[in-house]
Amino acid sequence: MKRIILTGGGTAGHVTPNIALLPRLKELNYDIHYIGSYNGIEKELIEQFGIPYHGISTGKLRRYFSVQNFTDPFRVIKGLGEAKKLVKILHPDVIFSKGGFVSVPVVLAGKSRHVPTIIHESDMTPGLANKISMPSASKICCNFPETIEHLPAGKAVLTGSPIRQELLSGDKYKALEFLHFTQDKPVIMVVGGSLGSVAVNDAVRSVLPELLQSFQIVHLCGKGKIDESLKDLEGYAQFEYIKDELKDLFALTDLVISRAGANAICELLALHKPNLLIPLSANASRGDQILNARSFERQGYSVVLEEEELNHDVLLKAITDLYQNRETYIQTMKNSPQQNSIDTIIDLIESVARH
Repeated sequence: MKRIILTGGGTAGHVTPNIALLPRLKELNYDIHYIGSYNGIEKELIEQFGIPYHGISTGKLRRYFSVQNFTDPFRVIKGLGEAKKLVKILHPDVIFSKGGFVSVPVVLAGKSRHVPTIIHESDMTPGLANKISMPSASKICCNFPETIEHLPAGKAVLTGSPIRQELLSGDKYKALEFLHFTQDKPVIMVVGGSLGSVAVNDAVRSVLPELLQSFQIVHLCGKGKIDESLKDLEGYAQFEYIKDELKDLFALTDLVISRAGANAICELLALHKPNLLIPLSANASRGDQILNARSFERQGYSVVLEEEELNHDVLLKAITDLYQNRETYIQTMKNSPQQNSIDTIIDLIESVARH
């Protein structure tokens, strides 16, 4: 039996692609272990699958001044020692890393024990954690054609992001019943990210009177972002977060308005959902969502509006135009070369694994 260590954490986006690989890895009879931080989001997400979980110390490597810059290097050094010990004990045949700072000690520990490692980079340009890990990788998977030029020659493979297969098996009639929607109007799903985007939420709510004349709207608005004054509005359903019913909501949805996190937009691509992307502003991030969104726009998968462009008329026109041209977007997504991410990544894992 081959043994694989999966690693990645800090945000759900560094964990869900690993989760998407689990069924195929189990089919192939891999003994699967996960290394993450002691109490990060990855611990909660992974343990529900019954995968052995190993926590290590972790710290963030920042490019800006912070008091934690004086203490985190010691956490990283401790984490590297713990990772080396785990890799020695577990003796894996291969490591698959989804990134985040907890993955760096694991990848470096793998290199010290000559374990082949595959890294997955979600965003257009690699983050600092993956930049540190790249020299130790056998192969580097990526989501965007433009990313290949930022990666070491001979290591880069355009794979797309592994998508949880259950998202492809939704039942729109269950969603109609769950939402109390009718079948005579198309449905827009608004996804503001796990924390909820105030900019996206406010922009959509400002055009509700006009949108509800032609559409029904399911709004995933984030924790604490429910607008009580809109609770009884017909054709409008809002939730902080949806888990089990998400696949059914996707099956019902005609258009999606979303942030542009890499994993979220790769799910939209896999589901062939015409989408309007409103990326996180460069003022609030390193600008990776803007780059992600513009790549999808160039490839013909998405319409993009930046936060600074958002206003009542611009948003309404973008939604109307997208709906009118939805079949063009659907067809382009169906023709995408990034449709078999799980197969491509599993083939890479099999090709580099020891034994």
